[in-house]
Amino acid sequence: MVIELLKFKVAPDLRENFIQKDAEIWTTALAEYPGFLGKEVWLNPNDPSEVTFIIRWESFEHSDAIPQKELETLEVKFVHALGKFYPIVESAKYQVLKGLAD
Repeated sequence: MVIELLKFKVAPDLRENFIQKDAEIWTTALAEYPGFLGKEVWLNPNDPSEVTFIIRWESFEHSDAIPQKELETLEVKFVHALGKFYPIVESAKYQVLKGLAD
């Protein structure tokens, strides 16, 4: 399994709308792709402007299979829905190893 981490800074009063529009636009679209296993939203209790998405994929191949044109189209739709662009402030992918602690 692969974990994709995406971190954003969002004004606390806009956070709920950001999360809702992300679910409507991004999560709905990602769920259509093979290998998508789910998505979580993590909120930092020490920084109310920090929103982290944890996206689970079956493999790196699955996480990288979405065409760039589709990603760009989704980003335009997301920015239009929010009325503002929110850059990713941190991005990483991790491979989950099974069997070591199981």
